[in-house]
Amino acid sequence: MTEYDVIVIGGGAAGLSGALVLSRSRWRVLVLDDGTPRNAPADGVHNWLTRDGLPPAEIGRIGRAEVTGYGGRVRDTRAVGARALPGGGFAVTTADGDEVTTRRVLVTTGLTDELPPVDGLAAHWGGAVFACPFWHAWEFRDTRIGVLSTGPHDLMKAHIATRWSTEVTLFLHTGPEPDADQWAGYAARGISVVDGTVTGVTTGADGALTGMRLGSGVVVPVDALTVSPVARARAGFLDGLGLAVAAHPSGLGDHLPADPGAATAVPGVYAAGNVTDPMATVPAAVAAGAQAAAAITRDLLLADLDAAVAAARDGFSAGAERACADAVAGDRVHGLVP
Repeated sequence: MTEYDVIVIGGGAAGLSGALVLSRSRWRVLVLDDGTPRNAPADGVHNWLTRDGLPPAEIGRIGRAEVTGYGGRVRDTRAVGARALPGGGFAVTTADGDEVTTRRVLVTTGLTDELPPVDGLAAHWGGAVFACPFWHAWEFRDTRIGVLSTGPHDLMKAHIATRWSTEVTLFLHTGPEPDADQWAGYAARGISVVDGTVTGVTTGADGALTGMRLGSGVVVPVDALTVSPVARARAGFLDGLGLAVAAHPSGLGDHLPADPGAATAVPGVYAAGNVTDPMATVPAAVAAGAQAAAAITRDLLLADLDAAVAAARDGFSAGAERACADAVAGDRVHGLVP
């Protein structure tokens, strides 16, 4: 008998959403969370209907309270290993040296953003330096917004940034050279394009971002910068199960592959949220966690049904044998069987 029906590894939006559905379905649920969500540096989560601007820490607090309110458990620890048990199920090892067992595993550990190696960039991450204009450009509307190009996707991001500012600068940096049509598009939209590698950022006396310094020493003024960090899935602890990350089709980094029903290549192990999709927003991660929980519930119910049918058949067979033996014994008593 395993300790839990489901262990959810990761207590961000996807993990707590899945744990909530599972707990309300009356499964024995444990969430393991080390308290380092991807969006921790951000002041608030945006474009989430009825929750716009809510701080990430507050989302975690509310989510934990809802999960535990339905009987789920949450532990402040990190999963460092996982292995399959001989009789079925899994054992998960935690950073504090414990090992807990479960019938199913839901991986929602998210990812780590690797920022471009530009001096001083990390100090502004989650504020004036952000990944997605849709989620964070509003706070810097009508200011000077820069776009740091490190791949083909950033060439279009410069156009997206014009929804919030008429002063957009595309820094080609290490990204590809625009083609003729793209150059024409930038000119038509009034987007400035700066060639050369960016080596650092400049700040004002108040610590605010003021510009990007090129390798030539020239400083181009900006008030905010959107970048495309490389996404690294937090899944190294799954090596013991034979699960490995793969390059994501978007080219933005890697991910833990899972099918549309959240199932991974290892039966009984599911995954949802940013660990499977670096482009998933918080609302998308919430939906993915709930979808994974529904798939896990179906999986567990079918397993329990198979076990119940097998037990009933075994009981019927044993009962039939006893009835037959009793009948034969009764016939002997009455002299009907020599």
